[in-house]
Amino acid sequence: MRDVLDDLMKWWESGETVAVATVVATFQSAPRPPGASMLVGPDESAVGSVSGGCVEGAVYEVAREVAETGVPELNRYGVSDDDAFAVGLTCGGILDVFVEKVSQETFPELGELAEDVRSGSPVALATVIEHPDPEILGRRVLIRPEGVKGSLGSARMDDAVHDDALGLLAHGTNQTLSYGIDGERRGEGMRVFLWSFAPKPRMLVFGAIDFAAAVARVGAFLGYHVTVCDARPVFATNSRFPEADEVVVDWPHRFLNQEVEAGRIDQRTVIAVLTHDPKFDVPLLEVALRLPDIAYVGAMGSRRTHDDRLARLVDAGLTEEEIARLSSPIGLDLGARTPEETAISIAAEIIAGRWGGSGERLATTNGRIHQDVEYR
Repeated sequence: MRDVLDDLMKWWESGETVAVATVVATFQSAPRPPGASMLVGPDESAVGSVSGGCVEGAVYEVAREVAETGVPELNRYGVSDDDAFAVGLTCGGILDVFVEKVSQETFPELGELAEDVRSGSPVALATVIEHPDPEILGRRVLIRPEGVKGSLGSARMDDAVHDDALGLLAHGTNQTLSYGIDGERRGEGMRVFLWSFAPKPRMLVFGAIDFAAAVARVGAFLGYHVTVCDARPVFATNSRFPEADEVVVDWPHRFLNQEVEAGRIDQRTVIAVLTHDPKFDVPLLEVALRLPDIAYVGAMGSRRTHDDRLARLVDAGLTEEEIARLSSPIGLDLGARTPEETAISIAAEIIAGRWGGSGERLATTNGRIHQDVEYR
């Protein structure tokens, strides 16, 4: 929903009715992850995508009907011999898509949700997408770390969903959860979709060089909150890194320690060390590689620089297991030469690590394209 939120809010604030179709579960090689949404506006225009084009036409027609009737629908789309090229997914995947009517009357809390998302405050939206009682189907609650606003129908439902939402919110994960019809943990009959609107994941780029400017641009494009840090004030300036969310003048290891102590580093954080100067990068890597949970740590440098760096890290007391977490030399082997090409190489390695990709050419591999990994 995040990608279409601005368009949704324009219609909502104008008092219009919008049909919202959302991917709530995927199986096999589905093209879009849970949480991907498509809007059908009051002018019958479509915004966003649930499948990259495969089933948009069929979902569009359902959305128009839901906008008229107000009755939400949950449908499954996959490949069959009859409709693979009509309303099916030719990639072989399966999608569950929930379609609902959204207006100021049906979703009065949307303004609060949008405000939290825009400010970076953690918030989750839980929606009942399957239930035998039509009065409960489509009910929503907003979930924040401090509690629940609204009710799905009973205190038991609300407590169960709140507890589960906090874990998903910490990781920025969207997921469909199953319960009994009154929120029983081991029951069946109720399915709830949870959107987790956590703050953007962080990308920390150390070293205020031309390569860092390119990495910051790519990081921002990928949706990261990008920080560039360097101890040299003459190089670490906002004018040199306009795409970065913040530019910090500080010793890299000291800044990272401060961020860790403040609780601003988590398992979604990626770190790119581009200083390739031992007085900067070795103390920094001592901190980064000892973090208990982080998505990626990469360091730039030649093969000679890499070997020297490894020796220094061993002398600093890092274990083989800790050093093995380091991606060095940084990036995938794309033959990159320019800062922009190198930034793509680094981004490609980060993406491959996030989704379990091999980094090989798809034309030379077999099997499924999308791996079964947790969305983060």
